[in-house]
Amino acid sequence: MSTSAVNTSLGRLIAPDAGWFFTLYPDAGEGGGSFRSAHKPNRRFVAKGSAADPERSAAEAGRRAGATLRRYCAANRLNRLGTLTYAGAGCHDPQQLRSDVAAFFRDLRSALGGAPLPYAWVPEWHKTEHGLHVHFTVGRFIHRRLIKEAWGHGFVHIKLLGDLPVGSGSLSEARKAAGYLSKYVSKSFVDSALRESGLHRYDVAQGFQPARLTLSGRSPSDVVGQASEFLDGPPVTQWSSESAENWAGPPTIWAKWGA
Repeated sequence: MSTSAVNTSLGRLIAPDAGWFFTLYPDAGEGGGSFRSAHKPNRRFVAKGSAADPERSAAEAGRRAGATLRRYCAANRLNRLGTLTYAGAGCHDPQQLRSDVAAFFRDLRSALGGAPLPYAWVPEWHKTEHGLHVHFTVGRFIHRRLIKEAWGHGFVHIKLLGDLPVGSGSLSEARKAAGYLSKYVSKSFVDSALRESGLHRYDVAQGFQPARLTLSGRSPSDVVGQASEFLDGPPVTQWSSESAENWAGPPTIWAKWGA
């Protein structure tokens, strides 16, 4: 079923500005939503760094960034996890690292014929004094020799994610790879020593953002049912804020489909 067909036949909006709203990412096999009241709270502007609970705000920002990265990796089936490491004394300059990684992906794409290549990567500081290295994901087999030639600064490693339940496919593999990258991204929001002012905490190839579909309905089961109809099956995992102690936000749900 097409996205436009879903908007026509499945969207059951009970009011222009009230009800349950659910954003589905079909290619990533997941979605989440919340209840939206017709009452609009009076939100006031809060300057950056002035949150009432900075630690909680940082953790929430890290969670959102990790979720965005996870959906990107899942939608593009980025199921191969690699590492780029510098030789010698390493690299301690975040700007230089980003320049080197940009050149790496340009050269790698050229070596593979020049077609657009979805990828994601995150930087990580070594626990030793060696500086920075890079974790990345791609969604196709690439010979290690090509990766090493494109990197040219030291050592490379890449593997297809395994150790998954029988019947798991590329979607589950990609989710596992994304889990590794998301861990580093989330950590960078809560550890002040890892924050690099003005620099992205991760990067992805442009042009491969997952499509999303907005559904609306009268209840959580309504919107999840619409999503399940679109994806031809029930979710394999569901979560509700009802199960979370001291939940401070609006009622929220999340669901995942596929293996």
